Amino acid sequence: MSRFLRFSYRNADLPPFSCKIGRRGRVLDLPLIAWLTLIWVLLWSTFNLANIITGVIVATAVCLAFPLPPVDLGLRLHPWGIIRLAGYLLYDMYTSGVKVTRQIFTGLPHQAAVMGVPLRCRSDLMLAAVAVAVSNLPGGSVIEVRRATATVFVHVLDADRPEELEAARRQVWRLEELTVRAFGTPDEIARVAEPPPPPQLTAGRPAP
Repeated sequence: MSRFLRFSYRNADLPPFSCKIGRRGRVLDLPLIAWLTLIWVLLWSTFNLANIITGVIVATAVCLAFPLPPVDLGLRLHPWGIIRLAGYLLYDMYTSGVKVTRQIFTGLPHQAAVMGVPLRCRSDLMLAAVAVAVSNLPGGSVIEVRRATATVFVHVLDADRPEELEAARRQVWRLEELTVRAFGTPDEIARVAEPPPPPQLTAGRPAP
């Protein structure tokens, strides 16, 4: 059986989360098969074992009939890193939500700013993942990602003092580190283990 069906976690030559049928057979993308199976079950509108098994068979047949070239997206799953990232996001969403709500009800004017933060990661996938993580937090949103310089431009609501800008900048770097340690490759993890870029390389400017 091991000669006929080989999985990526036992064979470093295969893309992550894939399997190969036969010695010279096709490489199947397991997440794609799972996604096609889910679509099959949703089309039938009935969640039962028969539909799941049928969906797996149909999805496998489709992938064998119409193979896609193997592509390594650079995605890795690190369970402990995912737990740490989820815990940090939940805590920060709560504290940031309380802070934004307090600002709304107090009615005090606050100076907003757009701040460029250079990141240490370089892959497109990690840049997008960090941008999504930052945008999920209340009080901050990514308005631009500059791929050439690996820089995200963040809109910060509370930028009255330089200390607040520095705190927002370090929060982005912290999210970058947690995101890469949850989904990044060893090379990306080694990058975020290095100190972040010097603060003088970034500057906040008042938002219009």
